Amino acid sequence: MTGVESVHRDRTIALDRIAADPPIDTLVGLLANRAATSPDREFLRFPEGSWTFGEIEDWTSHLAHRLVAEDGVRAGDRVAIMLPNVVQWPIAWLAILKAGGVAVPVNSSYRSADLEFVLRDSGARVLFTDAGHTPLVEQVRAANGDLADVRIVDAGARDELARYPADRPRVAVSGETLANLQYTSGTTGFPKACMLTHDYWVRLGWICAGVAGLGIDDVVLTSQPFSYMDPQWNTALCLTIGAPLVVLPRFSASGFMADVRRHRATFCYVLGSMPTLLFKQAPSPQDRDNDLRLVLCSAIPASLHAELEQRWGAPWREIFGMTESGVDLASLPESITDVGSGRLGRPVPTKQVRVVDPHGRDVAEGESGELITSGSPMMLGYWNRPEGTAQVLRGGWLHTGDVAVHEAGGYRLVGRIKDMVRRGGENIASAEVERVLERDDAVVATAVVGVPDELFGEEVKAFVQLTPGAPESRETAERIVDVARNRLARFKVPRYIEFVADFPRTPSERVSKPALKARSAEHPGITHDLQPPRTAGTGN
Repeated sequence: MTGVESVHRDRTIALDRIAADPPIDTLVGLLANRAATSPDREFLRFPEGSWTFGEIEDWTSHLAHRLVAEDGVRAGDRVAIMLPNVVQWPIAWLAILKAGGVAVPVNSSYRSADLEFVLRDSGARVLFTDAGHTPLVEQVRAANGDLADVRIVDAGARDELARYPADRPRVAVSGETLANLQYTSGTTGFPKACMLTHDYWVRLGWICAGVAGLGIDDVVLTSQPFSYMDPQWNTALCLTIGAPLVVLPRFSASGFMADVRRHRATFCYVLGSMPTLLFKQAPSPQDRDNDLRLVLCSAIPASLHAELEQRWGAPWREIFGMTESGVDLASLPESITDVGSGRLGRPVPTKQVRVVDPHGRDVAEGESGELITSGSPMMLGYWNRPEGTAQVLRGGWLHTGDVAVHEAGGYRLVGRIKDMVRRGGENIASAEVERVLERDDAVVATAVVGVPDELFGEEVKAFVQLTPGAPESRETAERIVDVARNRLARFKVPRYIEFVADFPRTPSERVSKPALKARSAEHPGITHDLQPPRTAGTGN
């Protein structure tokens, strides 16, 4: 299947209904409705098995009663989840919400310092985990007196739940009820917890279902960690349309499309480096042998956009949002002119978007400025961080920290305000340089940072991950930079290249540049200084 004709036409939510309020405003209400109307339809599919809406309704109700009766969970109590991608993750999440609690997702790769911070910051006194993570939790409890009373709930213990009632606990839950303390990826120090309500999740699933044109006969697939928000909004999406969610243990570039074929997935969401890593896999005659109707993505490489569609035979479209705001911009499947443009589409019907200067004034079309957004869904604010909330939510507008340009009726990202290199008098967006370098066939991914320089203040350095077999030589570095000179202004061309085997990444698959810099400082690799001969009188 190719082109727009492959997109689902029998939408559960018509485009003109996206701005309407969803008829059910809580996640637990959505699950109860699906269990009542289609109890035998498949809902969750993991490597260890498959479960229907009815089975998940019963399991989560039993567990919710256990949380209330045995663990003392009351409305508003925070309950943490530290699990890999297993079915017990969404089970715990939905059970916590049924008990009136607030879920606190914890990255399952966290070590003691990170876990201590999240437990202490959130005030969670109950934690779902498994045998593999229990020793770490015990270590944290023993070393911190204020965390000694954190209760551990074994996520795998299901047999004992039969003695609890199968109906939902009588706890008042509404759209305004707090559902999650969702910690951001923490690329700039300790993460902040976004306060997200039931309405946030329901509306996010509702909007994405309408934008993507999905319906009951679709199959949604995800491979990101469940502690990150993508599998969670995919869950809300599937509760909205009544379709199954396939959850992979982790993302594997070499096996992802085989899983898409095997599960007959019709929709998936990818982000960060995932499109590039997928495209760098060796082409296969089976590439177009799939049931994909649409791929939504954040940060599709513009130079690969058309080739991604051609290779796998389905539209790829941009969607933009943050943990703080859910979804702000989207390119519809029908928006053919967005392909390869780098544009993120237009505001979804529930959002307003502007591009402003540092004083909050709208800039002219074609000029860059900060992207700000208002509307719903939107976080209530940052947990325990009134100053941080006031800094990003000003006058009803969320300040994203992203630099964007409004053009051709859509929006295109230029970079991050804090992810810039200041070379002499020039501001260089790291993302722009990264996109150019990643067009090279030998390059898998890059990360551009500023390094101190006596003359210019900062110089441009690129960490580069090469495809297998590509030599990590000075000649390779020179060739990559020489090609980039044809596409970048002279002051933007990297002076330094350091080859790396991989990148430290956040749960959202973005490169963690602080961790990358720290790793490079502790274990420096070979850095090639590609300073070209200086032209007399230019200073360049």
